[in-house]
Amino acid sequence: MSGPHYGGHMSSQVTSPALRQGLNARQAETVENLMAAGLQELRAVGHEVLTIRTVAQRAGVSPATAYTYLSSKNHLFAELFWRHLSEDGGGAPAGARATERLQATVRALTARIVAEPELAAAVTPALLGGDPDVARLRLRIGGEFYARFEAALAGDRRPADAAVLEVLVLTFTGALLQAGMGLLTYDQIADRLVSAVEVIMRGNE
Repeated sequence: MSGPHYGGHMSSQVTSPALRQGLNARQAETVENLMAAGLQELRAVGHEVLTIRTVAQRAGVSPATAYTYLSSKNHLFAELFWRHLSEDGGGAPAGARATERLQATVRALTARIVAEPELAAAVTPALLGGDPDVARLRLRIGGEFYARFEAALAGDRRPADAAVLEVLVLTFTGALLQAGMGLLTYDQIADRLVSAVEVIMRGNE
């Protein structure tokens, strides 16, 4: 299979938000203020109305300063989503079998995503964009999914099958796309993902 590389060195790159790298203390504080303001603005007005200018105003900085760190509102949404996802930490999924642990993982990930409904609505169109900053975060988000599924498989004390991991990531991201398009609710995709994991893992335990 070919496509985005989530395993190996990529998983080691999802440990700190992209916007924090190479910044001094004052710049890092500005970024954190923009992130907090961005989430507040998103909750208040939704992703279609939000602009970088309104986020800057809420953060108490100039639009020019905001654009120093955020190339677009899609960049903002992708960064907020990645932070929201990674700050959860995941934890060790429960279950004696790999299938059970994976099913617990997809339910936990889905629950985490729907905890911020406006962000969930914003991130699907945002991640489809061609912005280079979004593309980098898209890989980080995929890497986070990959790492969660890898951890669920690791309980069997044998190397996780890379092909199975890739199918799990593709299945999960495809389900999120369907929810983002309004074809399914997040509750529905959680139930269907549990069934999909059962199918994927047949003969792989």
